[in-house]
Amino acid sequence: MSDEFKAQFFQLVDASVPQYIAELGEAVAIPSVSADLQTHLKDIIQMEEWTKSYIERLGGTAELLPNPKKVDEDGNELPPILLAEFKAADSSELKKTVCCYAHLDVQPASKEDGWDSDPFVLTEKDDKLYGRGSTDDKGPALSWLWVIQAHRKLGVDLPVNVKLMFEGMEESGSEGMFEAIQILSKDGKFLSDVDFFCISDNYWLGASKPCLTYGLRGLAYFSCSVQCCEQDLHSGVLGGTVHEAMTDLVQLMASLIDSSGKILVPGIMDDVAEVTPEEDALYETIDFNCESYKKENKVASVSNKLMYDKEKDLLMARWRYPTLSLHGIEGAFSGTGAKTVIPAKATGKFSLRLVPDQDPQRIEQCVSDHLNKVFASLGSPNKMNVTLLHGAKAWLSDPKHPNFEAAARATEKVYGLLPDYTREGGSIPITTAFEEATQMNVCLLPVGACDDMAHSQNEKYNKKNLIDGVKVLGLYLHELGELKGAKPSDCRCVELTPEEMMEPGAFMRGFKCKCFM
Repeated sequence: MSDEFKAQFFQLVDASVPQYIAELGEAVAIPSVSADLQTHLKDIIQMEEWTKSYIERLGGTAELLPNPKKVDEDGNELPPILLAEFKAADSSELKKTVCCYAHLDVQPASKEDGWDSDPFVLTEKDDKLYGRGSTDDKGPALSWLWVIQAHRKLGVDLPVNVKLMFEGMEESGSEGMFEAIQILSKDGKFLSDVDFFCISDNYWLGASKPCLTYGLRGLAYFSCSVQCCEQDLHSGVLGGTVHEAMTDLVQLMASLIDSSGKILVPGIMDDVAEVTPEEDALYETIDFNCESYKKENKVASVSNKLMYDKEKDLLMARWRYPTLSLHGIEGAFSGTGAKTVIPAKATGKFSLRLVPDQDPQRIEQCVSDHLNKVFASLGSPNKMNVTLLHGAKAWLSDPKHPNFEAAARATEKVYGLLPDYTREGGSIPITTAFEEATQMNVCLLPVGACDDMAHSQNEKYNKKNLIDGVKVLGLYLHELGELKGAKPSDCRCVELTPEEMMEPGAFMRGFKCKCFM
């Protein structure tokens, strides 16, 4: 990548900002809310078709793949998945291929929820672009198209082949995507020649310093139900005569975790990987402040206290250790006023965020054994049931992988400093799905800031983040293009032995063989 290209590219991006904002406004105006398919399926499809047309105008090939699941559990038709490709004009068969994932659906929103402006009208104020989907994830999705467009305008060939996989159900469980990934990863299919994956669907740790994300926690989401009778009862007439379900449930929920955050379920911590010196060192340079964190999360004005006072301890608790959270109780009275009712059935909802090397199935067994033991100790005649509603493994990559190194070099050339290497407490199951199906590396390259308020009122995308994000993604493609060696997806070598993996220069995650870059 020449300095001349970098200068011309940056200049073109800066000059194109009014166009970018106008087109993001067009996208935000389409209310592609996946939580309500009966109302908004047509809008999701419109958003996908809008994007498909844009891709085709740029000279790419695109198709709307019918959703493999066809319908959701309520019988609603599921939207298709957008697949697109831009091949390099020169020697495309020899160049590496990156697949960029994004989603075109959004969370529900209305001005009555507390927005300062219409959520589906992109509103610029103080160099911030407010609108539902502006940062999550329409802005980042369109950024890939703007990168391609800039290359076309400059007459510069793509340094790598670019594939796009954009879905319309991410905000509602990515229904059909996991099946599609399995199908498309087979030999000769859309994902079979992909060498690297890139996802820009998460956020910086702070508001000013960029980062790369190499780890995500997994999830085990449970429900625990206790039933005492067939219908709700009057507490004045029948209180004191029946074994109440709510009483049992509250004791069960309280047995899971204490007020200091310690998980009380035996066996949960058994498989947690130890902190290595290399991992510990990554925390030393991270730009993070506990006091700012309290203010950002509205804790300072209430308790003004976090679980940990030191930055490293707090980040490790947030990223690389499991946690258990109690979410609510279904079936209990929760309205305003007073209602003297004994619930016939009460269902508690709670979840654990998992880390390497925890397995959701083993966690399910630990939780089930624990709650059954506690319930037996209560001596209650009621009926209790524990169900794992959803489970996903944690994801952990290697920040020294060439894919991450390419993203880091691109970031440094735009911002003038190396990014922080972060993990996140949340889950993006699609990340693990790509890696497990293809054995290729996934890099999380966020372009939005921590205060973008995704999923909340007044979601916004900083104009500066939009501009610099396009620049980073563009240079990232060129950094990938300069990587030496065979295409990882072509490799069919026998995997390295554990001893060979320890040799200097041996494989980094994503190759697992004797091919070198």
